[in-house]
Amino acid sequence: MFTGLHARKGVQLAVGLVVGIIFGFLLEKGGVTTYDVIIGQLLLVDFTVVKIMLSAVITGMIGIHLLVSLGMARLHPKPGSFGTSVIGGLIFGVGFGILGYCPGTVVGAVAHGSLDALSGGVVGIVIGAGIFAALYPRLEAGVLHMGDFGEVTLPQALNIHPWIVVIPAVIVLTGFLFAIEKAGL
Repeated sequence: MFTGLHARKGVQLAVGLVVGIIFGFLLEKGGVTTYDVIIGQLLLVDFTVVKIMLSAVITGMIGIHLLVSLGMARLHPKPGSFGTSVIGGLIFGVGFGILGYCPGTVVGAVAHGSLDALSGGVVGIVIGAGIFAALYPRLEAGVLHMGDFGEVTLPQALNIHPWIVVIPAVIVLTGFLFAIEKAGL
């Protein structure tokens, strides 16, 4: 079904732009482009961000595996390693902790006029990307390939059918969402 779209790069860009605008609008409507909400999440007093992210994970997990099961899409996992996960997590975490925005919410915050997101976030993303690009050859030769696990999904690594992972994960994450909501967080 989506093979025709895959061959048409211009259409892909247009679809990506439209989906990105919708995503940003929904982030804004959900309140997660507001500094106070992000800091509340980091301080574990406002779980709006976790609720939105878990809802997206559940929806995406069901949606993508349904499309794959129906033969309408194929998974193309990127190669990964523990080194890339640790380095990426550290860069993301430090930026998130210092600024109070993640890359998605910083763009949404800029769109609604937050100067701190523009001056700190966008500038920080550009500087951080530049530093990473400059260090990439040294990182690739060493730490980025530590604990390489290749192009594998969790069901492939466990050698089980994907729905055996998806269904319990959806149940656990949904239960966690209900628990957060019941606790008033």
